[in-house]
Amino acid sequence: MGNALLQSIHIHPVKAFRAVAAREAVVEPWGLAGDRRWVLIDDGGKVVTQRQQPRLALAAAELLPGGGVRLSAPGVEALSVPVPGAGATVPVEIFGDKVEGVPAEDPAAHAWCATYLGAGTRLVHMDDPATRRPVDPEFGLPGETVTFADGFPLLVTTTASLEALNSLIAQGAHPAEGPLPMNRFRPNLVVAGTDAWAEDGWRRITVGEVAFRVAKPCGRCVVTTTDQATAVRGREPLHALGRHRRIDGRLVFGQNLVPLSGGTIRVGDPVTVLD
Repeated sequence: MGNALLQSIHIHPVKAFRAVAAREAVVEPWGLAGDRRWVLIDDGGKVVTQRQQPRLALAAAELLPGGGVRLSAPGVEALSVPVPGAGATVPVEIFGDKVEGVPAEDPAAHAWCATYLGAGTRLVHMDDPATRRPVDPEFGLPGETVTFADGFPLLVTTTASLEALNSLIAQGAHPAEGPLPMNRFRPNLVVAGTDAWAEDGWRRITVGEVAFRVAKPCGRCVVTTTDQATAVRGREPLHALGRHRRIDGRLVFGQNLVPLSGGTIRVGDPVTVLD
């Protein structure tokens, strides 16, 4: 895999909103700087994602200096939301985890989200990712933490595996739904120059000078069937993954990463498999 390189970097300032492409990113212990530090919750404190609200695919969040976000979406006036100061936290339930977060101070931020989705929602910020939420202890090591990502600091995918998956879709029951773009899988890092499914065998890798531990394969959900440009759902890739990529009962595409060191990664950086 001597020619593997980092093809693209993607940051999601608000969980479930559209990704922002970056030429470079700072790697923090809990993920890329600015990635999924904000999240929407419903009236019961549960995280709201594209699983419940596919229209979130059409919403965008630009990362502002200092960690604030500028929200935009069809039919709603754009709104800038600063990072809240130290204040009372609210409980956030994310895939069974109970996490504390700090609500946006401006009521307009919550009203913006509720207006766009037509449902009661609040916008919440993770103030201290070093302490708020440990990585799943079944796959995490002591001291490893994560933001409002699904479960791990980063997700890596490869272009070769997407090409292989699209070939499976083309030969399957719903060929008209393919080929799918990589944004269906909402990765942080996309690597080119590997063999298809090579990432299944990775245990530790470096991207440029930054090292990562490969924690586990990424199990996929209904979000992957959501066209990120239209918010319309189909049946792929879950049908093809169910037939060809079922591992330990999960439909798998991509690998979850935990940083072993910090630093800055850049598009074009070499990707090296250590073991």
